[in-house]
Amino acid sequence: MRIAIVTDAWHPQVNGVVRTLATTAECLRSMGHATIIVSPEGLPSIPCPTYPEIRLSLSARRAVTSRLEDCQADAVHISTEGPLGLAARSWCLQHHQPFTSAYHTQFPEYLRARLPIPLRASYAWLRRFHAPAVRTLVSTQSMRRTLAARGFRHLAQWGRGVDCDLFRPRDKAWLDLPRPVSVYVGRLAVEKGVEEFLALDLPGTQMVIGDGPARESLARRYPQAVFTGYLQGEALACHIAASDVMVFPSRTDTYGLVMLEALACGVPVAAYPVTGPIDVIEQHVTGILNDDLRLATLAALQLDPVNCRRAAMRRSWEACTRQFLQALACEESDWIGTNCGNPS
Repeated sequence: MRIAIVTDAWHPQVNGVVRTLATTAECLRSMGHATIIVSPEGLPSIPCPTYPEIRLSLSARRAVTSRLEDCQADAVHISTEGPLGLAARSWCLQHHQPFTSAYHTQFPEYLRARLPIPLRASYAWLRRFHAPAVRTLVSTQSMRRTLAARGFRHLAQWGRGVDCDLFRPRDKAWLDLPRPVSVYVGRLAVEKGVEEFLALDLPGTQMVIGDGPARESLARRYPQAVFTGYLQGEALACHIAASDVMVFPSRTDTYGLVMLEALACGVPVAAYPVTGPIDVIEQHVTGILNDDLRLATLAALQLDPVNCRRAAMRRSWEACTRQFLQALACEESDWIGTNCGNPS
Protein backbone atom coordinates (compact mmCIF):
# COMPACT_ATOMS: atom_id res chain seq x y z
CA MET A 1 0.00 0.00 0.00
CA ARG A 2 1.13 3.55 -0.73
CA ILE A 3 0.51 5.79 2.29
CA ALA A 4 0.85 9.57 2.43
CA ILE A 5 1.29 11.13 5.88
CA VAL A 6 0.81 14.90 5.94
CA THR A 7 2.29 16.70 8.93
CA ASP A 8 3.23 20.23 9.89
CA ALA A 9 5.38 18.79 12.70
CA TRP A 10 8.63 17.35 11.41
CA HIS A 11 12.40 17.48 11.82
CA PRO A 12 14.24 19.47 13.09
CA GLN A 13 11.45 19.85 15.67
CA VAL A 14 12.04 17.64 18.71
CA ASN A 15 8.80 16.42 20.26
CA GLY A 16 6.60 13.37 20.73
CA VAL A 17 4.58 13.99 17.56
CA VAL A 18 7.68 13.98 15.36
CA ARG A 19 9.08 10.89 17.09
CA THR A 20 5.76 9.08 16.71
CA LEU A 21 5.41 9.87 13.01
CA ALA A 22 9.04 9.16 12.14
CA THR A 23 8.99 5.82 13.95
CA THR A 24 5.63 4.85 12.44
CA ALA A 25 6.88 5.66 8.93
CA GLU A 26 9.97 3.52 9.56
CA CYS A 27 7.81 0.61 10.76
CA LEU A 28 5.46 0.95 7.79
CA ARG A 29 8.38 0.77 5.37
CA SER A 30 9.78 -2.27 7.15
CA MET A 31 6.38 -3.92 6.63
CA GLY A 32 6.60 -3.25 2.89
CA HIS A 33 4.38 -0.17 2.61
CA ALA A 34 5.58 2.76 0.50
CA THR A 35 5.31 5.71 2.88
CA ILE A 36 5.56 9.33 1.76
CA ILE A 37 5.92 12.14 4.29
CA VAL A 38 4.49 15.50 3.21
CA SER A 39 6.19 17.89 5.62
CA PRO A 40 7.46 21.50 5.84
CA GLU A 41 10.91 20.33 4.76
CA GLY A 42 12.17 22.49 1.90
CA LEU A 43 9.24 24.92 2.06
CA PRO A 44 9.43 28.64 2.90
CA SER A 45 8.03 29.24 6.38
CA ILE A 46 7.51 31.77 9.14
CA PRO A 47 7.91 31.22 12.91
CA CYS A 48 4.76 30.40 14.85
CA PRO A 49 3.85 33.23 17.27
CA THR A 50 5.08 32.38 20.83
CA TYR A 51 6.65 29.19 19.40
CA PRO A 52 9.45 30.33 17.04
CA GLU A 53 10.97 26.83 16.82
CA ILE A 54 7.76 25.70 15.12
CA ARG A 55 7.60 26.87 11.53
CA LEU A 56 4.37 27.56 9.63
CA SER A 57 4.69 26.61 5.98
CA LEU A 58 4.02 29.06 3.18
CA SER A 59 2.81 27.90 -0.25
CA ALA A 60 1.27 24.93 1.55
CA ARG A 61 -1.57 24.37 -0.93
CA ARG A 62 0.74 24.24 -3.94
CA ALA A 63 3.20 21.90 -2.22
CA VAL A 64 0.54 19.54 -0.88
CA THR A 65 -1.31 19.37 -4.20
CA SER A 66 1.89 18.53 -6.05
CA ARG A 67 3.00 15.84 -3.59
CA LEU A 68 -0.39 14.14 -3.27
CA GLU A 69 -1.02 14.10 -6.99
CA ASP A 70 2.47 12.74 -7.67
CA CYS A 71 2.43 9.97 -5.07
CA GLN A 72 -0.95 8.45 -6.04
CA ALA A 73 -1.47 7.29 -2.45
CA ASP A 74 -3.90 4.52 -1.56
CA ALA A 75 -4.41 6.12 1.86
CA VAL A 76 -3.93 9.68 3.14
CA HIS A 77 -3.40 10.46 6.80
CA ILE A 78 -3.52 14.08 7.98
CA SER A 79 -1.65 14.28 11.25
CA THR A 80 -1.80 17.98 12.16
CA GLU A 81 -4.19 20.90 11.87
CA GLY A 82 -1.64 23.43 10.53
CA PRO A 83 -1.21 24.91 7.02
CA LEU A 84 -0.20 21.58 5.44
CA GLY A 85 -2.99 19.73 7.19
CA LEU A 86 -5.56 22.29 6.05
CA ALA A 87 -4.29 22.10 2.47
CA ALA A 88 -4.39 18.29 2.50
CA ARG A 89 -7.91 18.29 3.94
CA SER A 90 -9.07 20.62 1.18
CA TRP A 91 -7.40 18.50 -1.52
CA CYS A 92 -8.95 15.29 -0.20
CA LEU A 93 -12.44 16.79 -0.08
CA GLN A 94 -12.13 18.23 -3.59
CA HIS A 95 -10.93 14.90 -4.98
CA HIS A 96 -13.30 12.72 -2.91
CA GLN A 97 -10.29 11.04 -1.34
CA PRO A 98 -11.05 9.38 2.02
CA PHE A 99 -8.57 10.32 4.73
CA THR A 100 -7.85 9.75 8.39
CA SER A 101 -6.72 12.42 10.83
CA ALA A 102 -5.11 12.44 14.26
CA TYR A 103 -5.55 14.44 17.44
CA HIS A 104 -2.03 14.73 18.85
CA THR A 105 -2.17 17.97 20.82
CA GLN A 106 -4.69 19.75 23.03
CA PHE A 107 -4.42 23.04 21.17
CA PRO A 108 -7.46 24.63 22.85
CA GLU A 109 -5.73 24.34 26.23
CA TYR A 110 -2.44 25.53 24.74
CA LEU A 111 -4.11 28.60 23.25
CA ARG A 112 -6.00 29.41 26.43
CA ALA A 113 -2.73 29.37 28.38
CA ARG A 114 -1.53 32.24 26.16
CA LEU A 115 -4.60 34.09 24.92
CA PRO A 116 -8.16 34.66 26.21
CA ILE A 117 -9.69 32.33 23.61
CA PRO A 118 -12.66 30.30 24.94
CA LEU A 119 -12.21 26.54 24.83
CA ARG A 120 -15.63 26.25 23.20
CA ALA A 121 -14.49 28.25 20.16
CA SER A 122 -11.23 26.32 19.72
CA TYR A 123 -12.92 22.95 20.05
CA ALA A 124 -15.63 23.97 17.58
CA TRP A 125 -12.95 24.75 14.98
CA LEU A 126 -11.13 21.47 15.62
CA ARG A 127 -14.38 19.52 15.49
CA ARG A 128 -15.07 21.01 12.07
CA PHE A 129 -11.54 20.23 10.90
CA HIS A 130 -11.76 16.56 11.85
CA ALA A 131 -15.42 15.97 10.92
CA PRO A 132 -14.79 14.78 7.32
CA ALA A 133 -12.19 12.20 8.38
CA VAL A 134 -13.20 8.55 8.13
CA ARG A 135 -11.49 8.13 11.49
CA THR A 136 -9.76 10.50 13.88
CA LEU A 137 -7.00 8.67 15.72
CA VAL A 138 -6.33 9.35 19.40
CA SER A 139 -3.59 7.92 21.59
CA THR A 140 -5.61 6.89 24.66
CA GLN A 141 -9.06 5.80 25.78
CA SER A 142 -9.37 8.78 28.11
CA MET A 143 -8.64 11.17 25.22
CA ARG A 144 -11.22 9.33 23.16
CA ARG A 145 -13.84 9.85 25.88
CA THR A 146 -12.89 13.52 26.25
CA LEU A 147 -13.29 14.26 22.54
CA ALA A 148 -16.48 12.20 22.26
CA ALA A 149 -17.97 14.32 25.05
CA ARG A 150 -17.14 17.42 22.96
CA GLY A 151 -18.94 16.08 19.91
CA PHE A 152 -16.10 14.50 17.93
CA ARG A 153 -17.11 11.43 15.92
CA HIS A 154 -15.45 8.43 14.22
CA LEU A 155 -12.77 8.18 16.92
CA ALA A 156 -10.31 5.26 16.96
CA GLN A 157 -7.35 4.47 19.17
CA TRP A 158 -3.75 4.53 17.96
CA GLY A 159 -1.38 3.73 20.82
CA ARG A 160 2.28 4.61 21.35
CA GLY A 161 5.36 2.45 21.68
CA VAL A 162 8.93 2.78 22.89
CA ASP A 163 12.34 1.68 21.64
CA CYS A 164 13.42 -0.59 24.50
CA ASP A 165 16.84 -1.13 22.93
CA LEU A 166 17.73 2.55 23.05
CA PHE A 167 15.85 3.34 26.25
CA ARG A 168 17.12 0.80 28.78
CA PRO A 169 18.54 0.76 32.31
CA ARG A 170 22.09 2.12 32.44
CA ASP A 171 24.74 3.11 34.96
CA LYS A 172 23.41 5.79 37.31
CA ALA A 173 26.96 7.04 37.82
CA TRP A 174 26.83 8.46 34.30
CA LEU A 175 25.45 11.64 35.93
CA ASP A 176 27.70 13.18 38.56
CA LEU A 177 25.00 15.13 40.37
CA PRO A 178 23.62 15.19 43.92
CA ARG A 179 21.01 12.45 44.38
CA PRO A 180 18.18 11.88 43.86
CA VAL A 181 17.95 13.31 40.34
CA SER A 182 14.44 14.36 39.31
CA VAL A 183 14.16 14.93 35.57
CA TYR A 184 11.71 16.74 33.32
CA VAL A 185 11.82 16.07 29.56
CA GLY A 186 9.91 18.13 27.03
CA ARG A 187 9.24 21.58 25.63
CA LEU A 188 9.75 24.51 27.94
CA ALA A 189 6.48 26.32 27.52
CA VAL A 190 3.79 27.65 29.80
CA GLU A 191 1.25 24.87 29.14
CA LYS A 192 3.75 22.14 30.09
CA GLY A 193 3.79 23.04 33.78
CA VAL A 194 7.60 23.07 33.98
CA GLU A 195 7.57 25.83 36.59
CA GLU A 196 5.36 23.67 38.82
CA PHE A 197 8.13 21.07 38.77
CA LEU A 198 10.94 23.58 39.36
CA ALA A 199 9.07 25.21 42.25
CA LEU A 200 8.89 21.93 44.18
CA ASP A 201 11.00 21.59 47.32
CA LEU A 202 12.84 18.39 46.43
CA PRO A 203 16.07 16.85 47.66
CA GLY A 204 19.00 16.32 45.28
CA THR A 205 18.96 17.77 41.75
CA GLN A 206 16.23 18.95 39.42
CA MET A 207 17.23 18.47 35.78
CA VAL A 208 15.42 19.90 32.76
CA ILE A 209 15.92 18.36 29.31
CA GLY A 210 14.48 20.33 26.43
CA ASP A 211 14.11 23.84 25.10
CA GLY A 212 11.41 26.30 24.24
CA PRO A 213 10.14 29.85 24.67
CA ALA A 214 10.20 29.70 28.48
CA ARG A 215 13.78 28.45 28.89
CA GLU A 216 15.47 31.79 29.45
CA SER A 217 13.01 32.96 32.11
CA LEU A 218 12.98 29.57 33.86
CA ALA A 219 16.78 29.34 33.96
CA ARG A 220 16.96 32.84 35.41
CA ARG A 221 14.34 32.15 38.10
CA TYR A 222 15.60 28.68 39.04
CA PRO A 223 19.40 28.82 38.86
CA GLN A 224 19.72 25.73 41.07
CA ALA A 225 18.30 23.51 38.31
CA VAL A 226 20.39 21.86 35.59
CA PHE A 227 19.25 22.81 32.06
CA THR A 228 20.68 20.58 29.32
CA GLY A 229 18.85 21.88 26.24
CA TYR A 230 17.48 19.48 23.63
CA LEU A 231 18.94 15.97 23.68
CA GLN A 232 18.30 13.08 21.31
CA GLY A 233 19.29 9.46 20.82
CA GLU A 234 21.96 8.03 23.09
CA ALA A 235 22.48 11.31 24.95
CA LEU A 236 18.79 11.54 25.84
CA ALA A 237 18.59 7.87 26.84
CA CYS A 238 21.70 8.12 29.03
CA HIS A 239 20.41 11.20 30.86
CA ILE A 240 17.00 9.66 31.53
CA ALA A 241 18.42 6.30 32.63
CA ALA A 242 20.84 7.98 35.03
CA SER A 243 17.97 9.85 36.72
CA ASP A 244 16.00 8.53 39.68
CA VAL A 245 12.49 9.76 38.89
CA MET A 246 10.78 11.49 35.96
CA VAL A 247 8.42 14.29 36.88
CA PHE A 248 5.70 14.91 34.29
CA PRO A 249 3.93 18.13 35.35
CA SER A 250 1.81 18.69 32.25
CA ARG A 251 -1.99 18.73 32.52
CA THR A 252 -2.51 19.27 28.77
CA ASP A 253 -0.73 16.39 26.98
CA THR A 254 -2.72 13.80 25.10
CA TYR A 255 -0.16 11.10 25.95
CA GLY A 256 3.38 11.94 27.02
CA LEU A 257 5.74 9.63 25.13
CA VAL A 258 8.63 10.55 27.42
CA MET A 259 6.92 8.68 30.27
CA LEU A 260 7.23 5.43 28.33
CA GLU A 261 10.87 6.20 27.60
CA ALA A 262 11.51 6.71 31.30
CA LEU A 263 9.80 3.44 32.21
CA ALA A 264 11.89 1.59 29.61
CA CYS A 265 14.96 2.98 31.41
CA GLY A 266 13.66 1.65 34.73
CA VAL A 267 12.81 5.16 35.95
CA PRO A 268 9.43 5.63 37.72
CA VAL A 269 7.17 8.59 36.96
CA ALA A 270 5.47 11.20 39.12
CA ALA A 271 2.55 13.03 37.52
CA TYR A 272 -0.88 14.52 38.01
CA PRO A 273 -3.89 12.17 37.63
CA VAL A 274 -4.92 13.57 34.26
CA THR A 275 -5.30 12.45 30.64
CA GLY A 276 -1.99 11.01 29.48
CA PRO A 277 -0.51 9.83 32.77
CA ILE A 278 -3.66 7.92 33.79
CA ASP A 279 -3.36 5.90 30.57
CA VAL A 280 0.39 5.24 30.86
CA ILE A 281 1.15 4.86 34.57
CA GLU A 282 0.07 1.97 36.79
CA GLN A 283 -0.48 3.54 40.19
CA HIS A 284 2.05 2.46 42.86
CA VAL A 285 3.73 0.13 40.34
CA THR A 286 5.30 2.24 37.61
CA GLY A 287 4.60 5.64 39.08
CA ILE A 288 2.61 7.80 41.44
CA LEU A 289 -0.29 10.00 40.35
CA ASN A 290 -1.22 12.68 42.83
CA ASP A 291 -2.46 16.27 42.75
CA ASP A 292 0.39 16.97 45.18
CA LEU A 293 3.32 16.61 42.79
CA ARG A 294 5.93 16.78 45.54
CA LEU A 295 4.40 13.84 47.40
CA ALA A 296 4.10 11.95 44.11
CA THR A 297 7.79 12.52 43.35
CA LEU A 298 9.02 11.41 46.77
CA ALA A 299 6.80 8.32 46.70
CA ALA A 300 7.83 7.37 43.17
CA LEU A 301 11.45 7.19 44.31
CA GLN A 302 10.53 4.11 46.35
CA LEU A 303 9.16 2.09 43.41
CA ASP A 304 10.88 -0.95 41.87
CA PRO A 305 12.65 -0.10 38.56
CA VAL A 306 12.15 -3.69 37.40
CA ASN A 307 8.40 -3.20 37.25
CA CYS A 308 8.86 -0.02 35.19
CA ARG A 309 11.02 -1.79 32.63
CA ARG A 310 8.65 -4.76 32.46
CA ALA A 311 5.68 -2.51 31.73
CA ALA A 312 7.49 -0.69 28.92
CA MET A 313 8.52 -3.95 27.29
CA ARG A 314 4.85 -4.62 26.55
CA ARG A 315 4.58 -1.50 24.36
CA SER A 316 5.98 -2.17 20.88
CA TRP A 317 5.98 0.26 17.96
CA GLU A 318 5.14 -2.63 15.63
CA ALA A 319 1.85 -3.28 17.44
CA CYS A 320 1.03 0.44 17.38
CA THR A 321 1.77 0.63 13.65
CA ARG A 322 -0.61 -2.27 13.02
CA GLN A 323 -3.29 -0.27 14.83
CA PHE A 324 -2.52 2.63 12.51
CA LEU A 325 -2.79 0.40 9.45
CA GLN A 326 -6.10 -1.03 10.61
CA ALA A 327 -7.52 2.49 10.89
CA LEU A 328 -6.39 3.28 7.34
CA ALA A 329 -8.20 0.22 5.89
CA CYS A 330 -11.50 2.05 5.43
CA GLU A 331 -14.39 1.16 3.15
CA GLU A 332 -15.97 3.61 0.70
CA SER A 333 -19.20 3.29 2.69
CA ASP A 334 -17.40 4.69 5.75
CA TRP A 335 -16.47 7.80 3.78
CA ILE A 336 -20.01 8.29 2.46
CA GLY A 337 -21.33 7.79 5.99
CA THR A 338 -19.53 10.90 7.25
CA ASN A 339 -21.84 13.08 5.11
CA CYS A 340 -18.87 15.33 4.55
CA GLY A 341 -18.00 14.68 0.93
CA ASN A 342 -18.05 18.36 -0.01
CA PRO A 343 -15.15 20.82 0.25
CA SER A 344 -16.87 23.12 2.74
